[in-house]
Formats: sequence, C-alpha cells, structure tokens
Amino acid sequence: MGRNFDELVAEADAAPVEGWDFSWLDGRATERRPSWGYQRTMAGRMARASAALDIQTGGGEVLAGIPERPGLTVATESWPPNVARATRLLHPLGVAVVADEDDPPLPFADGAFDLVVSRHPVTVWWEEIARVLAPGGTYLSQQVGPASVFEVVEFFLGPQPAENREARHPDGARDGARAAGLEVVDLRMERLHTEFFDVGAVVYFLRKVVWMVPGFTVDAHRDRLRDMHEHIEREGSFTATTTRFLIEARKPR
Repeated sequence: MGRNFDELVAEADAAPVEGWDFSWLDGRATERRPSWGYQRTMAGRMARASAALDIQTGGGEVLAGIPERPGLTVATESWPPNVARATRLLHPLGVAVVADEDDPPLPFADGAFDLVVSRHPVTVWWEEIARVLAPGGTYLSQQVGPASVFEVVEFFLGPQPAENREARHPDGARDGARAAGLEVVDLRMERLHTEFFDVGAVVYFLRKVVWMVPGFTVDAHRDRLRDMHEHIEREGSFTATTTRFLIEARKPR
C-alpha cells in the first residue's frame, strides 16, 4: 500500500533542495527532454572554445558533465548554497566559480569570452552578454518558455493573466539579442510533457523552482496539496506542459 498524504508531504518538505540536480524525483516524476540535447550541444561548443563563461550555473551539474572544457572556464551563481555546491563540484575540474548577484554588470572585462552559455537563466542581461563576448563569440542558452508547467501554477494560484502566460516567449529573446547587437543563428521551441506521480514530487518541485508559486510552503497550501494528492490517486499522475527554447546568438566580428 502506498504512503499516505502526510508522509509524502513531510518527506518532500524535509528534502534538501540546493543545487540544480533533480535526481530526488527519479521514479516520482518524469520530464521529456528537448530533442536538441542541450548538454550535448553545449559540449560541442565547449570543445572548440578558448575561454568560456557559464552564467547562473546552479550547482554546476551541467557544466561538470561536459567532457572537454576550455582551459579558461568560469561559472557564476547568485544563491549562496549553490555557490558552495558549485565550488565543491567545479574547482577540482579547474573551473573558477564567481559569486555574482545576477545584476549587471557581469564582473568580467569586455570581450573576455568566446563562448557564453546559460541553462534556464532567471534573467538575461543581453547588453552584458554582448559586452563580455569577444567578436565572433557565441551565446548558447536553453531557456524556460512561455506558460511552462502552468497547469501546476494555476492549480495553486488560479487562472493567470494573459501577460503571465506570454512571458518568456522566444520572440522576446530574439528581440533582446538583436537589440544588443547579436546575430541570432538558431531559435527553436518545443512543448513537452511532465508528469508527477505523487504529491511529494510536486512539493519538492515547488520548493526548488521557487518562482512557480511564489511564497510556496506546505502549511500555506496544504488544502490544495491534499486536492492534488487526491487527483493523483484517482488519475495516476498529474500532467503538465513544459516549454523550452534554445537560442544561439553570435557577436559580429
């Protein structure tokens, strides 16, 4: 017999959420990955770069999984627990980790990198990316697209206004890149599916991805969590639509 609501919620509420590793969800949630394979694509660019910057590296997990990095590779991160985690993971690999508040300016000189990457950045400062890129340099990023996992968001917060549903559209990224003087060479978006198989997975997800339901706590949302638990018990899972887009932009020579 499966664990009850209180046990599932208590376990997820106590789980550590630092870093950007979602392995706690193995067997409890699934997410289809975009067809372009961000880490594989990033590895190809890294192998050809001479100096690389990974912005908002999280716990450094994606960068650590790259088999061949430039001799000069730097990562930035703003959340202190992630800074510590990324430092432990990346320093032995020769990657410098810089604590940065994710506000401009980036703490690097003009033209310092021929490759800048970022996976799921919260904010994108296009003028700063263009500034630290060397002429001919590349920015590669996988980002969360519009209305991603909004089935979960609206389950807890109710229907969202149209402007919230259209935020983070890839057209906005393209316009931002061009306004900063970059040439967009690739822009793709995919809609994928995420399934949660128990309410604990939902709790863990919302504790980790804090901007989805701002101010989320188990105590404040216990009634809706119980409704979610009953839905999953009845239907077998809770399904949401995930949107992701890939953008690659180049600084003219």
